[in-house]
Amino acid sequence: MRAGGLTRELGIPEVRVKLRSLMWVVAGVFMTGLSAYAHHSFTATYDEKTTVKIEGELVQFMFRNPHAFVHVLAPDENGVMQRWGVEWGGAGALTGQGVTRDSLKSGDHVIITGNPGRNAIDHRIRMRTLLRPSDGFGWGQNGETFD
Repeated sequence: MRAGGLTRELGIPEVRVKLRSLMWVVAGVFMTGLSAYAHHSFTATYDEKTTVKIEGELVQFMFRNPHAFVHVLAPDENGVMQRWGVEWGGAGALTGQGVTRDSLKSGDHVIITGNPGRNAIDHRIRMRTLLRPSDGFGWGQNGETFD
């Protein structure tokens, strides 16, 4: 008998091991793809066919991955002040577009446009543009975007 024993001569156990390994790799790729798809399902959360505009005071800026958030105190369509949660791109992508953790401060007056959340009571928006009128700082007016 040669080195490697029956595995090399018959090949059956070796084939089973390779098939089992291949199945694990395929399952891993499939699951990774599903989680990436689920993570980027903005259509499930936001009405991408509608755009809204809010104007108010920034109360919090969370510069993080996978998505940054700004919270803005602004009136709803009835004039009632609400705290809006605005989802933005991740810190890595935003940094490449000139946005840093120091770009926005609590108290900044901002104008934001974006896609509203599917549940209006949540007061959520997926950001499309941001403008700070005091100095003209903005995002989204020159083609910046995120997925």
